Amino acid sequence: RDRTRERVRRRLREFDVGARFSRLPLPRAAVLLPLLVRGGALHLLLTVRSLQLRRSPGEVCFPGGKSEASDKDEIDTALREAKEEVGLEPEKVEVICRLVPGIDKMNYLVTPVVGFIEDTFQATPNPDEVSAVFVVPLEYFVKPLIHSTLPYATSSGHSSWMHCFMYHDQEHQTSFKIWGLTAHFALFLALAVYGERPTFAVDYDIDNLVSSAENNFMNLYASVSKRKKSNL
Repeated sequence: RDRTRERVRRRLREFDVGARFSRLPLPRAAVLLPLLVRGGALHLLLTVRSLQLRRSPGEVCFPGGKSEASDKDEIDTALREAKEEVGLEPEKVEVICRLVPGIDKMNYLVTPVVGFIEDTFQATPNPDEVSAVFVVPLEYFVKPLIHSTLPYATSSGHSSWMHCFMYHDQEHQTSFKIWGLTAHFALFLALAVYGERPTFAVDYDIDNLVSSAENNFMNLYASVSKRKKSNL
């Protein structure tokens, strides 16, 4: 387990964008991508949004949410939200890096924060926000059993690909649909960690993953900015 963690730490340091995109003039949010080692393999912890929520009820996501004035940075936001949603204490997370952000359908700048948690962590979901918690082998996002890719155009007119993974969880005897920005972040993390080509097409240059991810993001940001200016 320690060797696996150290290998991942070294690998992901190459992908840490820090606060490089933090000053872009968009409202901010952050999510925590909690990594754990189970049975010698890397896994990601995900949640299912409560059906009581007005926005995206029942959808799979990572712990996270909007930044608050008291948050020092995106790491603070991600850790605070993870505690509120699943009872994960901030001191129980070994933060590794911040990856290239995304922009959600509400035009929030969403920063993915990657951190290790212990495989013994027992989630205590806040029922107002979370209806289920489950884990997926990280490798599933480069070697999935059920995957589809759909062309997608954002509200700003930017065209890209949307990935959708179907994962059957044996513990819950339930199939989960992982798509949208959640799938986008999980896929990129898996590509970064494993450094290998997935079993399906992606809109990244695998040999220049960091630069192609940043170029994709800046193209998306440019389209959002252009639309905002045209609406003024």
